[in-house]
Amino acid sequence: MSLVAVATLEELTDEPLGVEIPDSDLEIMIVRIGDEIFAIEDECSHGHVRLSEGDLDIGRCAIECYLHGSMFDLRTGAALNPPAVQPVPVYPCVIEGDQILVDIDNPITNQEN
Repeated sequence: MSLVAVATLEELTDEPLGVEIPDSDLEIMIVRIGDEIFAIEDECSHGHVRLSEGDLDIGRCAIECYLHGSMFDLRTGAALNPPAVQPVPVYPCVIEGDQILVDIDNPITNQEN
Protein backbone atom coordinates (compact mmCIF):
# COMPACT_ATOMS: atom_id res chain seq x y z
CA MET A 1 0.00 0.00 0.00
CA SER A 2 1.42 3.36 -1.05
CA LEU A 3 -0.47 6.08 0.72
CA VAL A 4 0.08 9.56 -0.66
CA ALA A 5 -1.13 12.75 1.03
CA VAL A 6 -3.28 14.54 -1.54
CA ALA A 7 -5.10 17.24 0.43
CA THR A 8 -6.29 18.32 3.84
CA LEU A 9 -9.85 18.09 5.07
CA GLU A 10 -10.00 21.90 5.05
CA GLU A 11 -9.28 21.96 1.31
CA LEU A 12 -12.40 19.95 0.50
CA THR A 13 -15.59 21.86 -0.17
CA ASP A 14 -18.79 20.74 -1.84
CA GLU A 15 -16.98 20.94 -5.20
CA PRO A 16 -14.70 18.26 -6.73
CA LEU A 17 -10.98 18.91 -6.30
CA GLY A 18 -8.50 17.86 -8.97
CA VAL A 19 -5.09 16.81 -7.64
CA GLU A 20 -1.88 15.97 -9.49
CA ILE A 21 0.07 13.20 -7.78
CA PRO A 22 3.74 14.19 -7.45
CA ASP A 23 6.31 12.03 -9.26
CA SER A 24 3.65 10.31 -11.40
CA ASP A 25 1.41 10.95 -14.38
CA LEU A 26 -1.66 10.30 -12.25
CA GLU A 27 -4.31 12.94 -11.65
CA ILE A 28 -7.19 12.18 -9.30
CA MET A 29 -10.35 13.92 -8.24
CA ILE A 30 -11.33 13.91 -4.59
CA VAL A 31 -14.67 14.94 -3.19
CA ARG A 32 -16.56 14.74 0.07
CA ILE A 33 -20.20 13.73 0.25
CA GLY A 34 -21.40 13.86 3.83
CA ASP A 35 -18.87 11.94 5.92
CA GLU A 36 -17.44 9.99 2.98
CA ILE A 37 -14.45 10.94 0.86
CA PHE A 38 -14.02 9.56 -2.64
CA ALA A 39 -10.98 9.49 -4.93
CA ILE A 40 -11.40 8.70 -8.62
CA GLU A 41 -9.12 9.11 -11.61
CA ASP A 42 -9.62 12.62 -12.94
CA GLU A 43 -10.22 11.63 -16.56
CA CYS A 44 -13.39 10.58 -18.32
CA SER A 45 -12.93 7.17 -19.94
CA HIS A 46 -14.78 8.41 -23.02
CA GLY A 47 -13.95 12.06 -23.61
CA HIS A 48 -10.56 12.16 -21.85
CA VAL A 49 -11.34 15.41 -20.04
CA ARG A 50 -11.06 16.24 -16.35
CA LEU A 51 -13.96 14.89 -14.31
CA SER A 52 -13.19 17.45 -11.59
CA GLU A 53 -14.61 20.09 -13.94
CA GLY A 54 -17.94 18.25 -14.10
CA ASP A 55 -21.03 18.41 -11.94
CA LEU A 56 -21.45 16.40 -8.77
CA ASP A 57 -24.71 14.46 -8.36
CA ILE A 58 -24.91 13.93 -4.60
CA GLY A 59 -28.10 11.85 -4.77
CA ARG A 60 -26.52 9.32 -7.12
CA CYS A 61 -23.05 9.63 -5.56
CA ALA A 62 -21.73 10.33 -9.05
CA ILE A 63 -19.81 12.84 -11.13
CA GLU A 64 -20.98 13.98 -14.57
CA CYS A 65 -18.47 14.62 -17.33
CA TYR A 66 -19.06 18.14 -18.64
CA LEU A 67 -18.20 17.27 -22.25
CA HIS A 68 -20.74 14.57 -23.17
CA GLY A 69 -22.76 14.00 -19.98
CA SER A 70 -21.53 10.56 -18.96
CA MET A 71 -21.95 9.85 -15.26
CA PHE A 72 -19.52 7.82 -13.13
CA ASP A 73 -20.28 6.19 -9.79
CA LEU A 74 -17.86 7.59 -7.20
CA ARG A 75 -17.92 4.35 -5.19
CA THR A 76 -17.13 1.94 -8.02
CA GLY A 77 -15.99 4.05 -10.98
CA ALA A 78 -18.66 2.41 -13.17
CA ALA A 79 -19.94 4.35 -16.16
CA LEU A 80 -23.63 4.89 -15.47
CA ASN A 81 -24.72 6.05 -18.93
CA PRO A 82 -23.45 6.43 -22.50
CA PRO A 83 -21.48 7.57 -24.28
CA ALA A 84 -18.95 6.26 -21.71
CA VAL A 85 -18.96 2.49 -21.29
CA GLN A 86 -15.59 1.93 -19.60
CA PRO A 87 -15.17 2.44 -15.85
CA VAL A 88 -12.76 4.89 -14.25
CA PRO A 89 -10.43 3.63 -11.50
CA VAL A 90 -11.26 4.60 -7.91
CA TYR A 91 -8.70 4.73 -5.13
CA PRO A 92 -9.00 3.78 -1.45
CA CYS A 93 -8.80 6.76 0.93
CA VAL A 94 -7.68 7.04 4.52
CA ILE A 95 -7.90 10.04 6.83
CA GLU A 96 -5.04 10.59 9.27
CA GLY A 97 -5.46 13.69 11.37
CA ASP A 98 -6.46 16.35 8.85
CA GLN A 99 -4.66 14.67 5.92
CA ILE A 100 -6.43 12.76 3.16
CA LEU A 101 -4.24 9.87 2.01
CA VAL A 102 -4.90 7.91 -1.18
CA ASP A 103 -3.56 4.45 -2.02
CA ILE A 104 -2.38 5.15 -5.56
CA ASP A 105 -0.91 1.68 -6.11
CA ASN A 106 -4.15 -0.23 -5.61
CA PRO A 107 -6.87 1.23 -7.81
CA ILE A 108 -10.21 -0.52 -7.93
CA THR A 109 -11.62 -0.86 -11.42
CA ASN A 110 -15.20 -2.03 -11.90
CA GLN A 111 -15.29 -4.28 -14.96
CA GLU A 112 -19.08 -4.18 -15.27
CA ASN A 113 -20.87 -1.60 -17.42
